[in-house]
Amino acid sequence: MTIHAAGTLTIQNALIFDGESPDLFEGSITVSEGRITAVGQDAEPASTVVDAGGRTVIPGLIDAHFHAYALSLTSVKNETGPLSYSALAGARRLEAALVRGFTSVRDVAGGDIGLANAIEEGLYPGPRYFFTGPALSQTGGHGDIRAANDGSCFHGGHMCEVVDGADDLLRAVRHRFRTGATAIKLMTSGGVISPVDPIRVPQYSAAEIRVVTEEASRRGSYATAHAYSPEAIRHSVLNGVRCIEHGNLLDTATAKLMADNDVYLVPTLVTYDAMDRRGVEIGLTQAGAAKNLEVLRAGRNAVGLARDAGVRIGFGTDLMGELEDEQLAGLRLQCEVLGVYEALRSATSTNAALLRRDDLGRIAEGACADLIVLDGNPFEEPSILWNESRPRTVIKDGQIFAPGDLTTFTPPQDMNPAPGR
Repeated sequence: MTIHAAGTLTIQNALIFDGESPDLFEGSITVSEGRITAVGQDAEPASTVVDAGGRTVIPGLIDAHFHAYALSLTSVKNETGPLSYSALAGARRLEAALVRGFTSVRDVAGGDIGLANAIEEGLYPGPRYFFTGPALSQTGGHGDIRAANDGSCFHGGHMCEVVDGADDLLRAVRHRFRTGATAIKLMTSGGVISPVDPIRVPQYSAAEIRVVTEEASRRGSYATAHAYSPEAIRHSVLNGVRCIEHGNLLDTATAKLMADNDVYLVPTLVTYDAMDRRGVEIGLTQAGAAKNLEVLRAGRNAVGLARDAGVRIGFGTDLMGELEDEQLAGLRLQCEVLGVYEALRSATSTNAALLRRDDLGRIAEGACADLIVLDGNPFEEPSILWNESRPRTVIKDGQIFAPGDLTTFTPPQDMNPAPGR
């Protein structure tokens, strides 16, 4: 899959979106040892020179709500199948995300240090992998897979763990940080596919949430919360949560509360759209379909309310099972609500700020060399962001990855290494 190994690389004749400014500019990008060393200057000597031919270069995309282990919409399969199988299948999901242009992902229910280390060591190709470990759920909450008539014991699996009480939650948070988690995920409202929890009812007590957020803060990290309703979002924000996942039922007053407390929103519009279109295909239950329809209708409005209130809006997908191939469609939906510029900023520099990584999501000197060469200008033709039939070159850490040879870009002779370099 690797076409150009780490080394020096110059992309010439590029139209550059730096991840922050709405104004594109022409220039070159020079990369050395996985970092950007120059932007907008004449090309420096490099071992490989790529002529972008006026195409647009954007920062590598960041999916802030990804699930490597979400192999199915069936929670039992995701939670209780062999972990070895989940890891191997998860590796394939991560590689596919990288090919689409997602050079970083945040896994907010599952994942572990093994996957992260394997990517970092080059055992398989994948995006930068930020993970929370299993999300924390109360008994009967969004992470509890048991139906009302299920008398079995369930304490947790690969994606969720059922933990009640402040003392046990504190221990669980410390264990996650010991094993490499970069943030903590809490379930603080009901969900679409969980069997017994109404969507609007807040979950966990204030004391339980607070012990998690305070411990995460002491570790220089944060807690993010799965929450749909205003009641659940307020309950989370007032007890120290730094980010809200989904937030589909957000109202104006709660959006203002989020903005006043500098709490991010990571919408996941595409998962509801995809489940609505493909529910029968993927086996969505009747109850799940009804809950999905409720949050689908409200999701776009919630993003607009958050924008108007000044909330920092990230980008996530939350796709499970066969729906993973809808990942780029999430950009289409977010562009429809926010416009191309705000949607691109959400998936680059805003998500990087959420991750507390100012060297990601930007094209600037010193930033990580995570880049995408698009087949055109997305501000003029937005569909090139999600149309997978349009060629793109994905660069992570200065290494070029692509579904085909670089000659998929025309004219091919312009893509060859410059003579003598």
